[in-house]
Amino acid sequence: MSNDTRPSGQESGLRQEWATLQATFEQYERGGLTIKLVAVVTAAVGLLTSFAPVLICVVLAILWLQEGIWRTFQSRIGARILRVEAGLRNLAEPVALSDTAAVPDVHLAFQLHSEWRRTRPGGFKLLWAYVANSLRPTVAYPYAVLLVGIVLWVLLQGTE
Repeated sequence: MSNDTRPSGQESGLRQEWATLQATFEQYERGGLTIKLVAVVTAAVGLLTSFAPVLICVVLAILWLQEGIWRTFQSRIGARILRVEAGLRNLAEPVALSDTAAVPDVHLAFQLHSEWRRTRPGGFKLLWAYVANSLRPTVAYPYAVLLVGIVLWVLLQGTE
């Protein structure tokens, strides 16, 4: 009897996919933070140079929605990571067929785009996903604070 502990081809593929997706997920996280930094710098420079507050707000709103779109892409990768982890878990501890029926192809590695294509929402639902991701507290900060700050800045400037 063999005591081989090397991962199977399926497990090896899932492990490789997990590592790649996790690195990509972290890149998206850094990208989201970069968009936030651009928003803060834009607001600060705009206010310090007396740029039209309305235009600053428009740029901030665009950046906010852009981060929502960015985070939607990231969430697709996160969903796939969870499915890969379920596949790895199922390879280690086989589950009843009824448990995996709700999660098709859970053992197949490298299915990110096939999965996305199969589950891709239509136009309005996709737009709603972008907006919903934009409204998550971790995305909405600092945009909401900056927009309120600009409005207060304008109001205080008008009373002097």
